[in-house]
Amino acid sequence: MVLLRSGTRRGADRPRRAARAIVHYTGGMNPELLALLRCPRCRGRLELAPEGDAALRCVGCSASFPVADGVPRLAGEAYVASFGRQWNRYDVARDEEDEAVFRAKTGVDPRGLSGRLVLDAGCGGGRYARLLGGFGARVVGVDLSDAVDKAARLTAEFPDVAIIQADLLDLPLVDSAFDLVFSIGVLHHSPDPRLAFSQVARRVKPGGRLAVWLYRRNTPPQEWLNSAIRTVTTRTPPGVLEPLGAGLGVLGSVPVLNRTLNKVFNFSNHPDWTLRVCDNFDWYAPAYQSHHTLPELRRWFEEEGFTDLVELRPQKAGRLYDWAYDRDLIIGSGVNVAGTRAGA
Repeated sequence: MVLLRSGTRRGADRPRRAARAIVHYTGGMNPELLALLRCPRCRGRLELAPEGDAALRCVGCSASFPVADGVPRLAGEAYVASFGRQWNRYDVARDEEDEAVFRAKTGVDPRGLSGRLVLDAGCGGGRYARLLGGFGARVVGVDLSDAVDKAARLTAEFPDVAIIQADLLDLPLVDSAFDLVFSIGVLHHSPDPRLAFSQVARRVKPGGRLAVWLYRRNTPPQEWLNSAIRTVTTRTPPGVLEPLGAGLGVLGSVPVLNRTLNKVFNFSNHPDWTLRVCDNFDWYAPAYQSHHTLPELRRWFEEEGFTDLVELRPQKAGRLYDWAYDRDLIIGSGVNVAGTRAGA
């Protein structure tokens, strides 16, 4: 099943990009994308509503769903409003870094995905959807927050990237369709990460690959302190929490402290100021945040029928870092597994 036209690469002709942008923001729906979507209420097929009505209508239950700025809105923000706030405010796409992170956290070379159908499960502001679109992949990016608005703008130049607003707990997409499905740092913000994992896993076609990155469970003292701090921060108004995140961004630039104190409580020491602030807000604002172990994540893959499992180690390495990582001491680090769906 194809999503849109054959892929384009960075540097493709500008008129074609401009035409795509017009379609993207006038509510135009490509029929091949439409074939991938399902009604979140009854799983029926969706079709375009009568001309002049920017909406999708279910042929089964007649439910109607708006299409705004070229994005089908199949769910509301619910518990993830903080993500829309930060991704729409900040520009976090960094081509070189995004490629390196994608390669490390999926085990896949993005340059080899031209023409492949890929699901970005929890696309946020669209940084990875944009990356893959630039290499000719056919991408569906799904997110529950209104960060889809940023993702749609960021990917508008790529005709083979489509963004939808939907809930990973009830994905309105056909099963067994995608060559690659990945979810980087998203499922642990769901009220039911295991259910979200199952929903994502079902969209991988037999022989396709799934890669998932989740927050790692740290030592008991670190977990207790983090829970106590987040009890306060998740109840703090965003207008107050954002300056605190910026303050932690300053702390993240202080030598020595930014590599020692952040093992006690989490704050980002990323070299980029904007990404430090976003990382801090991303950690302390969301209503849900779960932490997981490597055996737990591997078990999820096995229960969903995946084989050839591989643990993906972090980009960063070194004797001291590896020692701390393997002992669950690095707050904000992850457990990362990829596997192949059986049955090809």
